[in-house]
Amino acid sequence: MRIKSSLNVMFLLIGLLMSTTNIFAQDPDFYIYLCFGQSNMEGQATIGAIDTIVDSSFQVIAGVDCSNPARTKYSWYTAVPPLCRCKTGTYPTGLCPADYFGKTMVLNLPDSIRVGVVNVSVAGCKIELFDKDSYVSYLTTAEEWVVNISNGFYNGNPYGYLVDLADSAKLDGVIKGILLHQGESNNGDNLWPSKVKGVYNDLINDLGLGADSIPLLAGEVLYANQGGDCAYMNTIIARLPDTLPNSYVISASGCPGMDQWHFNSAGYRELGIRYAVTMLSIMGYDTTNLQYPETSGIDLKEVPDGYILGQNYPNPFNSTTLIKYSLSQKSKVTLEVLDITGRVIKTLINNVESKGEHSITFDGSGLSSGTYVYQLKTSTGIIQSREMLLVK
Repeated sequence: MRIKSSLNVMFLLIGLLMSTTNIFAQDPDFYIYLCFGQSNMEGQATIGAIDTIVDSSFQVIAGVDCSNPARTKYSWYTAVPPLCRCKTGTYPTGLCPADYFGKTMVLNLPDSIRVGVVNVSVAGCKIELFDKDSYVSYLTTAEEWVVNISNGFYNGNPYGYLVDLADSAKLDGVIKGILLHQGESNNGDNLWPSKVKGVYNDLINDLGLGADSIPLLAGEVLYANQGGDCAYMNTIIARLPDTLPNSYVISASGCPGMDQWHFNSAGYRELGIRYAVTMLSIMGYDTTNLQYPETSGIDLKEVPDGYILGQNYPNPFNSTTLIKYSLSQKSKVTLEVLDITGRVIKTLINNVESKGEHSITFDGSGLSSGTYVYQLKTSTGIIQSREMLLVK
């Protein structure tokens, strides 16, 4: 009896030790963000050399086993893109908004903080794919590639797969927020906000999270003036905070596209930065003097004729902001700032400029708050423009 009692005590101590070890394995300084949606959150754009320079404090949990890059499911890696699935093979992925979200976060959080992302996304899917009560019926009528990605990578249940990965990630860190980019396949669906709320509530409940402490950030789709076919959906996305109080809409204004549905690499970089700026603001950080990840060194072959007009930083801005642009050859360049009526209010550059990267600071201290357009014109006939928001 005495031996049996001693064994029971020993097993109890071992159990307590294992329990204590699991508790302390969770790092409160490891901030985890769940990412889901359709093709723009998967990432469809070219991964440039500049995109692969990633601080080790920004990490991604492998959602699937990959040979390129070499990753094993459930393991954490430095977040070199792609962050969703694999770079090669069936249904490969590329750069996505989560890349520059994470880069911007680690630049502005204390050095002791790490950032991790969990990304489960499916090209072309409706929000119904992440509704655990209706995904089965949805998949019976979904496009072939939606079915193939769901079955081939996510066991036929992307929502359940996301929860499983998130449960694993929770052992290592603390879930701090959710990033969503979806809506193109629900264009015109006025019930979309309530459907997103349903998915959000399921995630909160199934992961044992607190709704008050977990914001959801939803990005707009490609604007019509950037070639977007689904821009009307932005009027519906704008209503999400009315339905889901702890949600925020991320503007895609000025983010360029590569076709009628997808952002290009520059668009993903800018959109990801905007997700981060909003998240940092929610967390109480002063966003008027943030650090931004390097986006120069971009392959000039990404856009026609190799001319790139970058999004100004910061944006929105108060008084001053930096505008960058790249030229693939020596050109006569005019860079102007216009108001929303198209009236030129300031000419920043009107010179012959050399091939390469350039930047200039715009001072809007004498202007009233509002949306302005800056436009690059070259002697070769290239015209590019972007919007910026002055807030005083």
